[in-house]
Amino acid sequence: MSDDTTGGITLGSLQRRIKALYGQKDAARGDAVTFLWLTEEFGELATALRSGTHEELALEMADVLAWLATLANIRGVDLDAAVRAKYGDGCPGCSATPCVCDPAEKP
Repeated sequence: MSDDTTGGITLGSLQRRIKALYGQKDAARGDAVTFLWLTEEFGELATALRSGTHEELALEMADVLAWLATLANIRGVDLDAAVRAKYGDGCPGCSATPCVCDPAEKP
């Protein structure tokens, strides 16, 4: 898998890895069923947040990210480009880094 220069996995390399591993199965399953799987993973993440170990929490976070990458692949969304477009210049609400939006509001 292609990593960035600091040794971490980029969103783009993760998305390509998921496509290489599961692309044909994912395309056959389609976006509606994939979204249901993603939703199920959010439930497992909620359980891990409430009562899981740190390792369980980390694995569930990885699963959520992988299923999101799967959905993006099926729908032809480049996650790296989407994140850069939305958050690359700071908070989408106030444009500041760090965000100075009202904490009660969703930016």
